[in-house]
Amino acid sequence: MNRFIHSLLLLGILSIPTVSNAQFGPGGGGGGMGGWGGGPGGQRGPGQGQDDRKKKEFVPGVDAPEAPKGSAKLSGVLTDSVTNQPVEYATVALINATTGKPVDGAISDGRGKFNLKNLPEGEFKLQYSFIGYQTRNSAPIKLTKNSDLNLGSVILAPDVRLLGEVTVTGQRAMIEEKVDRLVYNAEKDLTAKGGDASDILKKVPMLSIDLDGNVSLRGSSNIRVLINNKPSTIVAASVADALKQLPADLIKTVEVITSPSAKYDAEGSAGIINIVTKKNTLRGLTLNGDIGGGTRGSNLGLNGAYRQGKLGLTLGAYGRAMYNRSSTSLDQTTQTASGTQRTVQQGSSSDHPLFGTYTLGGDYDLKPNESISASVRFGTRNFTQQQNLLTDLYMNNLYLSTTNRDVSSKNLSNSIDASIDYLHTYKPQQELSFSAQMSKANVTNNFTANYLNGGNEILRRQKNLNDNTNQEMVLQADYQTPLGTRQLIETGGKVTMRQVDSESQYLIATGNSEVFTTDLSNTAGSLDYRQGIQAGYVSYTYASRSKYTVKAGARYEHTNIDAFDATGKRLAIPDYGNLVPSLNVSKSLSQTTTLKAAYNRRIQRPFLQQLNPNVNASNPQNISKGNPLLNPELTDNIELSLSTTIKKVYLNTSIFARQTNNAITQVRLPSDSIPGGIVTTFRNVGFEQTLGSNVFANVQLTSKWSINGGVDLYYRTLEGQVAGLDGKSITQKNSGFVIGGRLTTQLQFSKGWGLQANTFVSGPRVQLQGQQGGMYMYSLGVRKDINNKAGSIGLAAENFIGGVQMTSTFSSPTLQQTGVNRMYNQNIKMTFSYRIGKMTFEPRKRKKSSGPSQEEDQG
Repeated sequence: MNRFIHSLLLLGILSIPTVSNAQFGPGGGGGGMGGWGGGPGGQRGPGQGQDDRKKKEFVPGVDAPEAPKGSAKLSGVLTDSVTNQPVEYATVALINATTGKPVDGAISDGRGKFNLKNLPEGEFKLQYSFIGYQTRNSAPIKLTKNSDLNLGSVILAPDVRLLGEVTVTGQRAMIEEKVDRLVYNAEKDLTAKGGDASDILKKVPMLSIDLDGNVSLRGSSNIRVLINNKPSTIVAASVADALKQLPADLIKTVEVITSPSAKYDAEGSAGIINIVTKKNTLRGLTLNGDIGGGTRGSNLGLNGAYRQGKLGLTLGAYGRAMYNRSSTSLDQTTQTASGTQRTVQQGSSSDHPLFGTYTLGGDYDLKPNESISASVRFGTRNFTQQQNLLTDLYMNNLYLSTTNRDVSSKNLSNSIDASIDYLHTYKPQQELSFSAQMSKANVTNNFTANYLNGGNEILRRQKNLNDNTNQEMVLQADYQTPLGTRQLIETGGKVTMRQVDSESQYLIATGNSEVFTTDLSNTAGSLDYRQGIQAGYVSYTYASRSKYTVKAGARYEHTNIDAFDATGKRLAIPDYGNLVPSLNVSKSLSQTTTLKAAYNRRIQRPFLQQLNPNVNASNPQNISKGNPLLNPELTDNIELSLSTTIKKVYLNTSIFARQTNNAITQVRLPSDSIPGGIVTTFRNVGFEQTLGSNVFANVQLTSKWSINGGVDLYYRTLEGQVAGLDGKSITQKNSGFVIGGRLTTQLQFSKGWGLQANTFVSGPRVQLQGQQGGMYMYSLGVRKDINNKAGSIGLAAENFIGGVQMTSTFSSPTLQQTGVNRMYNQNIKMTFSYRIGKMTFEPRKRKKSSGPSQEEDQG
């Protein structure tokens, strides 16, 4: 039976019109999407020759073999250079050393053995090739009559880079553009130490971060944020808070995926941001320490790693304290039945966030082709704020009253993420994996407000208590296998179970009393929300000889929801199912130029903060609450991009179009109960369309000096329902251009010195009822490596000339509002990092080879 199977495999290889080295990996000939070929432009991988004329490779089915006639024999065993395991079903070609034509061929068996018989006399070369390995050519071999030559163990080196990349210099670039994503190498950022993930994301092309830490991709805040390719409850509760909890020192890369394949969850209208943290592949015991202090924040980190034999362990603890001041001003006018009401407010605040992250991870090799890994992450957040609000109220231009209000807010949370993963590799790119994850976050968002008279005496007190629990369980299975040498199929299933519980109430007290009673003017609220998602997908990839790569897939997700309000009444939220297609096509126009096109459909389910029905009135003039009746939004994305390298310049440009139906958008409405108050909530407003372009360039001026930057420009159109003067809903439209950009330069000097400067600018952002203000950030940092790079000392400054100011305007038939937010966040910080321990190199472990969804080796 084995002989019959081997014969069929050999017959199939000899009949398929493909080049044997066109494998799934950069060792192949053609570039393109799906991770096959030598990166964009068909660049060759390591270990391959530079001149095609000097390296004639066997082309099964194209170069017809000569009929072997003779009595010589050849045999050997193919072995993986990393695992020392046999390489099964690899192609072995016998090529005439003089003519360069194939003479005979064979397939290695399940033990890696190959045999060629009835071979003629003469001088030949052997060529070994297989999916995921670098093609190898032997030295000339001379065969004589009746000779029986055993070559012993023939070593094949895996080609582990499954995603082609463009790097314009010998050292790793700050920003790399891969076949399906853009990668920002945060570990090379000199100014990042002592910061958090939001400080990193401000420098990533296509991303924008506002003053509150909210992130948007190509103008859309509806994105999916993953940590090491996995979801987390801290992200589900609040992306901005999650980014503040994740230390910058822990981040290896940030991947921006604008056109995810069917293997990814369908969530994230604009795409996916994957934050990859640092891991360790050194053998022995190491210990790293980081400490930093500055005018706006301080940090302390300690992490260790142990690896010996089949076992690896990592342990980390990070803490960060911040202290910052800010001020706000608000001028708003609302149209009421009694006339025109104007509110003028001045506010000042002092923020004191404290974040902690603790991680424990390990992996173990059960067998050479089986591994299991597990990790636990615990996070804590203690965000306190003291705020003073002075509000003047006018009616028809006549002064009515002044309110003085001190507010103490506490946003506290703790979260835990635990996961376990199993991977079985049958042969290169044929693998089965199982994954299970449990996440839970407890969030407390309270405030206490004191109403003061002119002499700062407390007249009365108000308290809001809001406790939330958010938990998630995920079970996932994935399988992939190559079909021949140019095709790959991926399939899998996933079950996600989410639960959100929210309880809120208002209390009041007279004077400065500590005795609080229920506030009957503000009703208590609760939400019991259960969401289940069952998903399955299939994805197919084909790489042609003409350097086209096509990756097509479809994913079906069924969502069921059970939600109940404070009275126990079931909310009318129906179940729904969505078929989510995706298509990615790339073409290598030359060795340095690649053209890509993509289409995909995405789903955006509402976040916890958008669902939470708690009425947050810490500022009565700007009340916020969620909407538990929100439905998901559906978005269709199309993009076209071109990347090229011209000498020392790498250039990437893209155009994209995005259309969203049932879009989730913030809306502002006049309060029914508070004079001059505005209620900000979320609604499925209807329609959003965005057309834009991104341009990014990296210039390597010298081997030690690089400059990179980019410009984002898009035109946004929104249309939805808002309240009219008569209380009835009317259609409101808004549109306009949004522009942003960033510029970074980095220099490496002698004796371990390095310098980096960054700047980021984001223009005003169009919204349904106006525009959100623009902002800018800049930083300058210098670092000195010490003791043979075992440690470093750094000094960095952010916004050192002045603070950041953002002006926003909103308008509707019943509301005109202008708000100014000022952040006095000039920061000068000094950092120190040192590593101790014995470290020896460990060969790279084979990672999951799933193409676009797989991160690189984390060494």
